[in-house]
Amino acid sequence: MDINARVFSGRANPNLTREINEILGLTPGKISISNFSDGEIWLRFEENIRGADVFIVQPTNPPAENILELLLILDAARRASAKRITAVIPYYGYARQDRKDQPRVPISSRLIMDEIVNAGADRIVAMDLHSSQIQGFVNIPFDHLYAKTIFIEPLKKLIAGKKYTIVVPDVGGIKFARSYAQILGLPLTIIDKRRPQPNKAEVMNVIGESQLEHVLLIDDMIDTGGTIVQAAELLKKNGAKTITVAATHGLFSGDCIRRLTESAVDKIIVTNSLSIPEERMFPKLEIVSASPMFAEAIKRIHNEESISSLFDF
Repeated sequence: MDINARVFSGRANPNLTREINEILGLTPGKISISNFSDGEIWLRFEENIRGADVFIVQPTNPPAENILELLLILDAARRASAKRITAVIPYYGYARQDRKDQPRVPISSRLIMDEIVNAGADRIVAMDLHSSQIQGFVNIPFDHLYAKTIFIEPLKKLIAGKKYTIVVPDVGGIKFARSYAQILGLPLTIIDKRRPQPNKAEVMNVIGESQLEHVLLIDDMIDTGGTIVQAAELLKKNGAKTITVAATHGLFSGDCIRRLTESAVDKIIVTNSLSIPEERMFPKLEIVSASPMFAEAIKRIHNEESISSLFDF
């Protein structure tokens, strides 16, 4: 690829940004980021970006320092007179807090989006938002990328010659999973789930075909793993021989890795939207790279080309 843009990285997922730059044939954007002894973040662009088309890659998963770091980079780019600043957010944290579902709670997702715009973003790119309506929280261009572009080919190889059924682990993910079912030509089954409190899932029953042979569980993220593990137990009781999970974002928080390792799940496939350190790897895990899709999106944005055509199947 031959483009004249600059792609910079925060510290949340530098390997993904490195891969993006390699695909685009760009030298990595030079930026210095460090912390003072009290923890305050200091940063500076180490190259002239006046008039440049700047892309800043930074997922906003916890700790909250990742969000603050993104805001500071955006502000620095604006004050350095970049022509256009695009916040590339592979995983958008706080996406689950997108509405006021209880008294006296914040709409955290809206607040974070407001701050990203206020800090200087002219455009936002994100992948598989937990709530797609978040795009409407801002009045700047918002490109929502879909990881199915990344997953479809590996999943086609997985299901070849076998009787697979796509299962969605909760009613809220029906639309998300249905698109995979349509592209892969597979039936769709739903698990009815009750969540008594945050991060606690109680699986109730299967809606649809209950006698399953090979299962492909589709979700947008794996956080504590509770939903996936309980879904897998229920599916095994219903005769599933193998269970594969495909999820865009692998947070693997708390005791998730032990749960998944000991669960009935045979394989977990996630993207590298989040940085997963070596010590958090486990035998069932397979990671597919999102960098080709982000690189293509950056190239098209820079060249004022269509993004939506990326998702024509």
